[in-house]
Amino acid sequence: MVMATAACVGFSVPASAAFPERAVRIIVPFAPGGGTDLISRLLGDGMSRELGQPVIVENKPGAGTTIGSEDVARSKPDGYTLLMATFAHAINPSLRTNMPYDTDKAFAPVILVGHSPSVLVVRPDSPFKSVQDVIEAAKKDPGKVTYASQGVGTSAHLAGELLEKLGKVDMSHIPYRGAGPALNDLLGGHVDMMFGTAAAVGSSLQAGTLRALAVTTAERSPALPDLPTIAEEGLDAYVLDSWYGLYVPAGTPPEVIARLNKAATAAAQSDAFTSKVQHEGLMVTPGTPEDLDKYVTQEQSRWADVVASSNITLN
Repeated sequence: MVMATAACVGFSVPASAAFPERAVRIIVPFAPGGGTDLISRLLGDGMSRELGQPVIVENKPGAGTTIGSEDVARSKPDGYTLLMATFAHAINPSLRTNMPYDTDKAFAPVILVGHSPSVLVVRPDSPFKSVQDVIEAAKKDPGKVTYASQGVGTSAHLAGELLEKLGKVDMSHIPYRGAGPALNDLLGGHVDMMFGTAAAVGSSLQAGTLRALAVTTAERSPALPDLPTIAEEGLDAYVLDSWYGLYVPAGTPPEVIARLNKAATAAAQSDAFTSKVQHEGLMVTPGTPEDLDKYVTQEQSRWADVVASSNITLN
């Protein structure tokens, strides 16, 4: 990913020493009420205190996050419009042939807020007690093991594709229009398993209506410390993070980006933020804009291989 800065001739705008002088917007490319919305609002509250101006969250869902992202890409590069990007930001260039913007050129990174796991879950009466049980069953009966997702190209879908690729098995993907319907059909016995966020499946795990097998992150989750990672279960290279990163339009002055990074870092490290995102399983990892740029570049390359080998496309 090419990290755009004020050095990009023709895109930069004069920076104000008093930035910010008015409210800042964070565009969330998802509907209200989800994990990304919650994290954005909590972070925005903390950033508002640091910046001395309101930080307003606006939800602009649709088209696999590209509607909200395009709004930011076309905004004035002055630091007043930010994008809360997620897993989809790194995946869309590989999935979609008609992107309305060039992901590598349209945005400048601000900060990688943190990572959270997805959780592989089954019903309590499932014969699968481990990831290896799933792999063995899929090898025995190719295509018979089913997994639900909230749609084609989502993190839950690609989590299953990665399991198939590394486990060298064939499973059947059953896409739904959202995590809720997918979860309902899992609970109803219509599919065998699902990769869900900690927020989406947490209440079901606590109630005992679902049983967790493993988490998708490289390390165990502080929110679910007793659960092994899928890598620990025998697939050494398996890693899938749900992540949250702030971007601004390309050409935003570097001093404005630095100011936003400083405010977001303080907000993400505050007790008010960390105490409320624990149930999301969020591991807070604020750093430099370069850290986000490097991380997402690696994610784009890694998932492009999975998408290509799985022949997944979205138009």
